[in-house]
Amino acid sequence: MSHTSRVNLASREFKADPYPFYARLRAEAPVFRTMLPNRQPAWLITRYDDALAMLKDERLVKDRRNALSRERPAKSPWMPAFMRPLARNMLDLDAPDHTRLRALVHQAFTPRRIEQLRARIQVLCDQLLDAAQAQVHLELIQAYALPIPLTIIAELLGVPAVDRPAFRRWSEHVVAISSAAGLLRALPGIWRIVRYLRGLCARRRADPQDDLLTALVEAEQAGDRLSEDELLALVFLLLLAGHETTVNLIGNAVLTLMQHPGQRELLQQNPALIKPAVEELARYASPVIVATERYAREDLTIAGVTIPRGELVLAVIASANRDERKFADPDRLDLTREPNHHLAFGQGIHYCLGAPLARMEVQIALTTLLC
Repeated sequence: MSHTSRVNLASREFKADPYPFYARLRAEAPVFRTMLPNRQPAWLITRYDDALAMLKDERLVKDRRNALSRERPAKSPWMPAFMRPLARNMLDLDAPDHTRLRALVHQAFTPRRIEQLRARIQVLCDQLLDAAQAQVHLELIQAYALPIPLTIIAELLGVPAVDRPAFRRWSEHVVAISSAAGLLRALPGIWRIVRYLRGLCARRRADPQDDLLTALVEAEQAGDRLSEDELLALVFLLLLAGHETTVNLIGNAVLTLMQHPGQRELLQQNPALIKPAVEELARYASPVIVATERYAREDLTIAGVTIPRGELVLAVIASANRDERKFADPDRLDLTREPNHHLAFGQGIHYCLGAPLARMEVQIALTTLLC
């Protein structure tokens, strides 16, 4: 298999059934050099053990500037001035900046705060399905999968009820971005969200409330606090992270269960299986196909292939989660599978901060819909 092959990972045709291609990569070229749609070269890591190791490897960094020498500075893509603070979000930072921000967020994003949302999520799911009773068909994403995480993150952050319809419209523009043209179309919505969030943050500093945003404003670690721009970037990240993984997982899970009626009936007859079921659905139909970007801080060798310093490296989560070296009969859906150490929520220091909330939302959403 040529290491210069070009695969459009973002195309609908490829996404419809990428697993045979990933299986071929795992067998023939587990470290595979390809060209992304934006003409950027990238290395795809497709085996489970390699992907797990790279997600923890300190030689792979999130900020490309930390991977290049002073003689080869990174060229930053153009972006409007109002968006620049968003580029310095926790997901795209390395230690020590990432360590500091994550420590601050952990103080506000506590298990207790998440668990308190359980009853509210159940009520919301019930309300959405009650509203759908008057419809001939349920448009799963728009009428169910999307409103659940969007409403919860808006309430969690403390977005007033009167502002939520506009907040939802702006947010949907952002999460729909899939290309450069889509980004340009979304710029007005992003500008409105940024302006709104700046105002909301200012109000919480002046008038604290019992919400996550106030907790983030007040979080301290060794006398440290989030700056205005850091708070903006973090809230924006929570908004996006609170949508995408959960929406994708609910949608993928329902489709997968419709395609596997025996497993669907097993869950319907035994709702107590919902926790392992969600883990298996996350493994089988990964809500995130490829992990966020990493860059080689030095030349490094993975599976016998040397990746040059400064190059983009991508762990293919959807492939790692179907690796026959890790999972028995990986192309079979088994809602009782144990153990199930999938990588759907990442690994290492950038493990998904919102994973407990996403799991709870999906467990309740599926149980309410199907059981």
